[in-house]
Amino acid sequence: MLVREAMSSVVLTIGPDHTLRQAAALMSARRVGAAVVYDPDAGGIGILTERDILNSVGRDQDPDTERAHAHTTTDVVFAAPSWTVEEAAGAMAHGGFRHLIVLDRDEPVGIVSVRDIIRCWAPARQQTQRVPA
Repeated sequence: MLVREAMSSVVLTIGPDHTLRQAAALMSARRVGAAVVYDPDAGGIGILTERDILNSVGRDQDPDTERAHAHTTTDVVFAAPSWTVEEAAGAMAHGGFRHLIVLDRDEPVGIVSVRDIIRCWAPARQQTQRVPA
């Protein structure tokens, strides 16, 4: 299976000056675990995840004053829609992260998460584990 078949095409894009509370509210409303942060002044595309927000709050930082740019990962590994889900899973395992921004012609077209990959693999594994009657 390819990443284009597994990814979520709902891409939440925020700016670098969104507060963490604003980002969390948007992520919650869209039911996504990551937002693409577009910051042309800092090199383009980054990612802000629920874990980034959790870590900030855990350090007792104020989500109403902390800005997305201060918590954004900018050295992002991107996936292509033509990658296999195995390639995406390998990149996530190697890099220690749970989301990949999917780029097509330098534009974000989706995000693939560990959860997306599990959804792809789970039905196939359930079928192979069935015991004949």
